[in-house]
Amino acid sequence: MKIKIGVIKIGGLVIFLILINLACKKSVETSNQGGGGGNSNPVKVDSTYNPVDPSLLATIGFFGSAWGARTFVVPSTQDGTPSTGSVSDSLTIDVNKVLVKVPPYVFGANSNLWSGEMNKQPVLVQYLSDLSPNIIRGPAGSISDIYFWNGTDANPAPSDAPPTLLNATGASSSAGYWYGGNDASWTQSLSDYYDLLSKTNSTGILTVNYGFARYGTSGDPVDSAAHLAADWVRYDNGRTKYWEIGNENYGNWEAGYDIDVSQNKDGQPALITGAIYGTQFKVFADSMKAAAQQIGATIYIGATLYQQPTTSSDYTSTQTWNVGVLQNAGNTPDFFIVHDYFTAYETNSSVSDILNTADAVPTSVMSYITQQVTAAGVGLKPIAFTEWNIQATGSKQNVSYIAGIHAAKTVGSIIRNKFGEASRWDIANGYANGDDQGMFNIGDEPGAPLWNPRPSFFYLYYFQKFFGDRMVYDTLKRSNSDITTYSSTFSSGQAGTVLINSGTLNHVVSIDFQHFPAGSNYYWYVLNGGTDNAPFSGQVYVNGTGPSTATGGPLNYATLKAYSAPLTGTIKINLPPLTVVYLIADKK
Repeated sequence: MKIKIGVIKIGGLVIFLILINLACKKSVETSNQGGGGGNSNPVKVDSTYNPVDPSLLATIGFFGSAWGARTFVVPSTQDGTPSTGSVSDSLTIDVNKVLVKVPPYVFGANSNLWSGEMNKQPVLVQYLSDLSPNIIRGPAGSISDIYFWNGTDANPAPSDAPPTLLNATGASSSAGYWYGGNDASWTQSLSDYYDLLSKTNSTGILTVNYGFARYGTSGDPVDSAAHLAADWVRYDNGRTKYWEIGNENYGNWEAGYDIDVSQNKDGQPALITGAIYGTQFKVFADSMKAAAQQIGATIYIGATLYQQPTTSSDYTSTQTWNVGVLQNAGNTPDFFIVHDYFTAYETNSSVSDILNTADAVPTSVMSYITQQVTAAGVGLKPIAFTEWNIQATGSKQNVSYIAGIHAAKTVGSIIRNKFGEASRWDIANGYANGDDQGMFNIGDEPGAPLWNPRPSFFYLYYFQKFFGDRMVYDTLKRSNSDITTYSSTFSSGQAGTVLINSGTLNHVVSIDFQHFPAGSNYYWYVLNGGTDNAPFSGQVYVNGTGPSTATGGPLNYATLKAYSAPLTGTIKINLPPLTVVYLIADKK
């Protein structure tokens, strides 16, 4: 098998020439860039597979302890046709050079309280089990800051939780508390959440009610809220390792951002600051860690940071949030939490606007947070991306195959940027004429069956199916910026790549491996959209098979045959516009 020797351009031309010289020493004959599926004149190369794992990175940390070796399962296959076109882009994959061992929790999802008893929906549970998010966050984003885990129908909230709270405009409105003991079918109780985790073989990450530390009316609301969180840890009894203190508390949409000082008894100011949150975070952490010690459990507690540089137009609390949190919480947090919805708020974003954010945002967020933490003199900790999605509106972008391409591209970027955890928002939500960030139809999408998977499901399903337990370095020589690749290996020996064409031009990509003892075949799936609602089709086709209904994808996804072709040399893959290809090469 002909295998190209990749070049890592470090240090300029001198290093390049040295590597070329080394490559020439390994080759005994030259070869052609053949047509068809490969090269008929293979060269003798180093095919020794000996990957070197990097040390555990601080930004992954304990989230990486759940890593496990993965075995690739060859799917049922059908004959595929390798491309015969002229190569426009070339990819070289070095299977021995490991970028990162893939944390299993980067494929996570978000639960919520308003989507009903999801655990009691066998169809949805099966979809989630097939998807294998590995971690599901609860209870429900912003609702977490008005959620009382031990509340019942008789006593939904403690007596020191006021009946009204200040909303984003500063006006008083009904508190509308949610509570864990609500067994009504329209919501999800705390026991329902735990049951959902069990049925989908997922671990949990829970957000405690920090807002109560601000709006509570007792003499010491911080202590009351911290003890309530500690009681939850005791009740949880070791089921949950990962805990968050509050949700996006820097924003005026969160309960506790602005409080009625006439009801407050411990002298807190009306508006929150990062310094207040950081100081009070330590009280929560102390109480919760003490509770965990009492029950013999190990838990990790995360603090909320703001994910991007601020401007003068941002809320005052946001502008100083990170500095205040880091200076006052110090090294108490076990990890840091970020959220981002990638595209401009309430904007009818274009295809290119959406897809351009998929790699750019995780890259910039990681860079910014590490800079902020380092500048504060705090030790770098694992970073969890516990909410992410797009927020485009007006053209049904969220329920389209473009959102699916974005999801695949984002997960790859999250892995490459070495986040420890990530949870996409969310499992199910509300159709809202296509402005629905839910991965499954909650039952209000016209013409779609209940729990019908949106295109994003299929892109993430095949990503996990064809992406290994190690991301490895690859070198892409590309004709333009349309193509993105994420390459990986399985511990069982197979190697592959995810190829994403975000542009409007057709590409033919050649794929070669370094240090790879190649087997006899390679396998691939091709995902692209339909022709409805252009350019935001609500359909996805997998190897030419589409949905049986107006939206979504083929529901026989688990048994759909992969394309297969002999691995006789350089692989050539046709990559049409706005297409994702998931490819695996077999081992010897």
